Amino acid sequence: MFDPEVETRSWRDQARQDDARYRRQVAYLLARSAFYQNKLKQAGFTTADEIGGLESIERLPFTEKDEIRASCSADHPIGTHLAVHREEIVCIFSTSGTTGTPSYIPLTAQDLENWVVTSARSYSASGIGPGEAIVSTYNAGPFVAGAALGAFDRIGMTHIPVGTGNTERLMVAIRLLKPAAVVMTPSYAAHLAEWAEERGFDLRGSSVKRVLVAGEPGGGEPALRAHLEQAWGARVTEAMGIGDIGVSLWGECEEQSGMHLGGRGFVHPELIDPETGASIAMEDGARGELVLTHLNHQAAPLLRFRTRDHVQVWTSPCRCGRTAPRIRCVGRTDDMLLVRGVNVFPSAIREVVNQFMPDVSGVILVKPQDPGVRQEPPLPVVVELAKDYAGGPELAARIQMRIRDMLVFAARVNLAPWGTLQRSEYKSKLVQR
Repeated sequence: MFDPEVETRSWRDQARQDDARYRRQVAYLLARSAFYQNKLKQAGFTTADEIGGLESIERLPFTEKDEIRASCSADHPIGTHLAVHREEIVCIFSTSGTTGTPSYIPLTAQDLENWVVTSARSYSASGIGPGEAIVSTYNAGPFVAGAALGAFDRIGMTHIPVGTGNTERLMVAIRLLKPAAVVMTPSYAAHLAEWAEERGFDLRGSSVKRVLVAGEPGGGEPALRAHLEQAWGARVTEAMGIGDIGVSLWGECEEQSGMHLGGRGFVHPELIDPETGASIAMEDGARGELVLTHLNHQAAPLLRFRTRDHVQVWTSPCRCGRTAPRIRCVGRTDDMLLVRGVNVFPSAIREVVNQFMPDVSGVILVKPQDPGVRQEPPLPVVVELAKDYAGGPELAARIQMRIRDMLVFAARVNLAPWGTLQRSEYKSKLVQR
């Protein structure tokens, strides 16, 4: 463990400490954040005493990404939730900006330190340690994923940054420098398995014994994980972060039973019903949307931020000794489709399809026919066949039946030849409109 005293602390003791941090964070927001001064006043709260502690956090309004964007202007390019003077900021990351304008994420020196510590806890859970070499495939900037790379230096590893889109350079680094671990998205790990097979590169015989995947759902899907472990001859664990809150907040240990909260003491997690906003107890087997609150943040703290990540939670003891709750990301609620009243996550469709490996490649594409979220069945799904496999109507029918049985909606499966669906050196695009 990177931080044994913190990572094994009882969750009850953690909650007591977090309550004190939360109260200080709320007072800080009321004193420094114009965004939250206005937002909380509109909700009927003007003092920290009125807001209280974590036991009453459910009374407070959620923070939506669109609210932050709407507060940005020429005078406030970061947003009115900025709570420090510009000279206190040491780094400004950004999101990819799907609307054309990026969202800026400022950090003070303390914020950046918290991010590095959190990432070091999360990544070290996978079993990596000092003295080992690790190849990273995330670009160091401008996006927040670059902040996670400081964790490897903090752990004491030999860090070999390669970046995105450099497959040849990556494979040369693996062959010559013999790293013990690599970090990448699950989509890229799958793409590299195919790349290596086509070129006779022996991934299984390489020095890589740990593949750390993050950046998108999928690393915890049993079939995909098994496929990657077989192809790489390595243990696969996943990590997850939320750009606006912190990178690599969650990390999976070698037990491979969900990602532990590495950001304990820095963030407070909640679970809600994404449709009603009602709180859901964080207990074994619970599912819902993840909501996060900063506890010890300076530059632009967020209160009850809706991540739009739909997760499953475990709170039962883990054999690794870590005591924080564990999660697995099922999918993004803003990617969700509604097929005749059934919530459908594209990543869940892929998980079902992957059960048909090795007859299929594991690459899929969902093609909604109607604009918006609501879709009429059957939902078209393109499933790519495995190399040298000529599947027919019988395979498509079996996949359709399995989707119907497990996800409770009707799909129309169309089979595509191997290599016809796009691969990714970063994140997969599962939906095409």
